[in-house]
Amino acid sequence: MIPLVYHASYSRLALPPKHRFPISKYAHLYHYLLNSGLASEQQFISPKPTHAAELERVHDAGYVQAFIQGTLDAKAIRRLGFPWSQHLVTRTLHSVAGTALCARRALDQGIALHLAGGYHHAHHDFGSGYCVFNDLVFAARQLLDSGEVDKVMIIDCDVHQGDGTATLTAGDRDIVSCSFHCDANFPARKPQSDYDIALAPGTGDNEYLDSVNTTVNYLLELEKPDIILYDAGVDIHADDALGLLSVSLQGLYLRDLSLLTQAKQRGIPLAAVIGGGYSPDPLQLTQRHSQLFLAANHLWP
Repeated sequence: MIPLVYHASYSRLALPPKHRFPISKYAHLYHYLLNSGLASEQQFISPKPTHAAELERVHDAGYVQAFIQGTLDAKAIRRLGFPWSQHLVTRTLHSVAGTALCARRALDQGIALHLAGGYHHAHHDFGSGYCVFNDLVFAARQLLDSGEVDKVMIIDCDVHQGDGTATLTAGDRDIVSCSFHCDANFPARKPQSDYDIALAPGTGDNEYLDSVNTTVNYLLELEKPDIILYDAGVDIHADDALGLLSVSLQGLYLRDLSLLTQAKQRGIPLAAVIGGGYSPDPLQLTQRHSQLFLAANHLWP
């Protein structure tokens, strides 16, 4: 069975009225997978919260402590995009640990999926764009420091560039960062990833899929990573509230199927996080995120 990582704290966060972040999407996706038969209860595993000492291997100790203790200044909190609360701390410590757990399960079984994650806007000493700590780099660093792998590739297909991932891994050859994103979208300043594939607003299925398929095939042959951490953001969808690309629901499925197929054919373990996705319609957003699980079930029935 494909390991699926989830914790109830992911959606237990009170946000102000009309806040743009769809915090309920994690719980909706969890129940949708069960009710649709895409997953069974036996597949789900829950992470234990990570600790400050572990986070400080990636992030500035002062920033880590200020967030956990609730002493961040107003500017730092505004940059996060979330009001600080103890619920936010609980959610963050579990979800960051969830990606690391997902990566380790992928090493064991070839594939694992996390019903959260993709906090690629978190930098060394500050968070940004709904991202407190960078779970992708955190998971990569845990695997590398433990000696379980020698090289990690982060393939980021969220519509927004993974700027935090880029700065955190700059000059680090054991973590290879690759970001597919809309060139006109957030963040305004885009630091250089190892590989940046910037797409024009309005890019549709054919051009998007050709870019992803060709680039990933080339990079996997070139870099030969021991594991892939895949950010399967669905904010590339044509109707996403914060995206500027024009990829269809079928395009999401084909992208995920392609990434997972290329990894499986090469025998490279793959751990995926669901990444960004923004819609006022909970069912439509859930269906977009579910394409990753449909693709995985097709390849690992």
